[in-house]
Amino acid sequence: MIRYTLNCDQHHQFESWFQSAAAFDKLRGAGLVACVQCGSAKIDKTLMAPAVRPTRRKSAEPVQKPAAHPLTDPASPAEAALAALRRQIEQNSEYVGMNFASEARAIHDGDKPDRAIYGEARPDEARRLIEDGVPVSPLPFMPSRKTN
Repeated sequence: MIRYTLNCDQHHQFESWFQSAAAFDKLRGAGLVACVQCGSAKIDKTLMAPAVRPTRRKSAEPVQKPAAHPLTDPASPAEAALAALRRQIEQNSEYVGMNFASEARAIHDGDKPDRAIYGEARPDEARRLIEDGVPVSPLPFMPSRKTN
């Protein structure tokens, strides 16, 4: 694909993509390239500079940083705060997995005892909980799925 900046005979300027330079020439010759502002088929390409990425410099000695473990070795203060929040939630609430929406609704309606829970819900389930006034909030991390 190639992007051209084009001008019409009325001095309107616009851009368009073409499969190749030959494809542009063929389409223009057939009168199928037209100005987006006035519809003129008298189109010319403008002078363009190619978009070229600079080469990457190689350092004398590559520095390899050991990978940080997401919970035990945070790479930043923000990650440390997120890890602390996750530990707090996991230690002080019950993981209910994919039953989160039904459990949250049952607690809100008084059908189940009031307790702190966390889990997972589909977007449509979460939207209905919010619309119905059930106090829920998305977590800034994915819960660890607990099995058996």
